[in-house]
Amino acid sequence: MSLSEFEIKKIEKVVGEYIESKRPAPHIRKELDLGFEIKDQSVEIFEIRPRWNNPEEYHNIPVAKSTYVKTQKVWKIYWQRADLKWHSYEPDSTVKNIEEFISVVDQDKHACFWG
Repeated sequence: MSLSEFEIKKIEKVVGEYIESKRPAPHIRKELDLGFEIKDQSVEIFEIRPRWNNPEEYHNIPVAKSTYVKTQKVWKIYWQRADLKWHSYEPDSTVKNIEEFISVVDQDKHACFWG
């Protein structure tokens, strides 16, 4: 079961405000920008960069992901390791709401999201 319209609007507001606060200056955004996507039960934050071999083409580089588990009423937090697979973020693998997810990503205590 996917997120409700209300939940999607709340996520768009919370995550959108966070992304907007972290975006680089407008003159840099052709080289580096930030974005997010809501897909099914998950929210993914990513960097947007031009491809090294084709600067006219852009690709997304994952930063953080959170998936809502309705049965447990928690958001699971993931980070992408060098193997390009999502791994549970320890020690904060779950949070109660999207605001807590944003807080964990912003603090990045273990330098897993922003490096």
